[in-house]
Amino acid sequence: MRFILTLSLITTALGVVPVFFDRDKVFRVKPQDEKQANIIKDLAKTNELDFWYPDATHHVAANMTVDFRISEKESKSVQSVLDQNKMHYEILIHDLQEEIEKQFDVEEDISGRHSYAKYNNWDKIVAWTEKMVNKCPEMVSRIKIGSTVEDNPLYVLKIGKDERRKAIFMDCGIHAREWISPAFCQWFVYQATKSYGKNKIMTKLLDRMNFYVLPVFNVDGYIWSWTQNRMWRKNRSKNKNSSCIGTDLNRNFDVSWNSSPGTNNPCSDIYRGPAPESEKETKAVTDFIRRHLKSIKAYITFHSYSQMLLFPYGYTTKLPPNYEDLNKVAKIGTDVISTRYETRYIYGPIASKIYPTTGSSLDWAYDLGIKHTFAFELRDKGKFGFLLPESLIKPTCKETMLAVKFIAKYILKHTS
Repeated sequence: MRFILTLSLITTALGVVPVFFDRDKVFRVKPQDEKQANIIKDLAKTNELDFWYPDATHHVAANMTVDFRISEKESKSVQSVLDQNKMHYEILIHDLQEEIEKQFDVEEDISGRHSYAKYNNWDKIVAWTEKMVNKCPEMVSRIKIGSTVEDNPLYVLKIGKDERRKAIFMDCGIHAREWISPAFCQWFVYQATKSYGKNKIMTKLLDRMNFYVLPVFNVDGYIWSWTQNRMWRKNRSKNKNSSCIGTDLNRNFDVSWNSSPGTNNPCSDIYRGPAPESEKETKAVTDFIRRHLKSIKAYITFHSYSQMLLFPYGYTTKLPPNYEDLNKVAKIGTDVISTRYETRYIYGPIASKIYPTTGSSLDWAYDLGIKHTFAFELRDKGKFGFLLPESLIKPTCKETMLAVKFIAKYILKHTS
């Protein structure tokens, strides 16, 4: 209810009607063979399927778990096609709007302090970046690396004491609807600064290396997902000769950018943009990383959902030269995650573990020369999908923190 009230107030102010998802369904289908996979692809041509996993129609293949959202109106005909073809499916979410409301299951902190157990909108996150600098000026600084199409600032928080050190670059929220991702970046900064001098590992890390943390990569999209459309994924740039808005920032990097025909439609959720680094957000991040390339030894990006720890490549099935090393780190990283709440993650190269991707930040950073690049797909495995309840933020962040600390320790010890 609170989310609806907030939206109604914003709507009145903007004069734009937000999207509601009353009785929208999320289906999970497992096509048994190519014929069944093609049935899903055909359904996508005649119905508006919002693919949650994989992220686009052309990735659908036999024996793959496929999750998609569909309106109540279209769900009956889709269900009927699945039944007629004896396809195995379940309905993960029966009323999407209800799940959106249920996300907010943690009470507000009446003290007015920044809450790490709640999802925070952009205004709260901006205020929080300032607060972190004021609270720990000797350790945290805020760097404006650029701005968005809608002129919102892109802030990186640098945690550490000395410029001339190894560093790790981390970003969250490249896809707007993946709210657990920015929640983790906030948690990381808070825990790193709070535990310095108390936790042995974190103290050692911060004494010897820097972290550059971009808490929200896709600021405009994130704001839109709070105010207008909870399921929004892309940024908010206008596309030439199209009424469809937005580019998928994680298809906009200059790495095998032009090789997937599925990414050239401006109306697609995985639209790559008119050119590599065409988007102000992508350009700000790539320029920053290039400027600090000497010191950045690892790049970590956080997404959701599906509980995976991935590494290059996405654009080819060819294994990276240091595959053994990356595989070892990812294996131990997933083992470490499971020690806290027994959450099971799988790991491996993107192309073989999930599906091929082009123009991704992970592959770009790797090919630029950062030889330890990882992508976390955080909780869960589909019960809530992008709508992970707030009550699961802390457990998700706590277990992820263990893996990030392990990766950072490894980088400290094994890179020059």
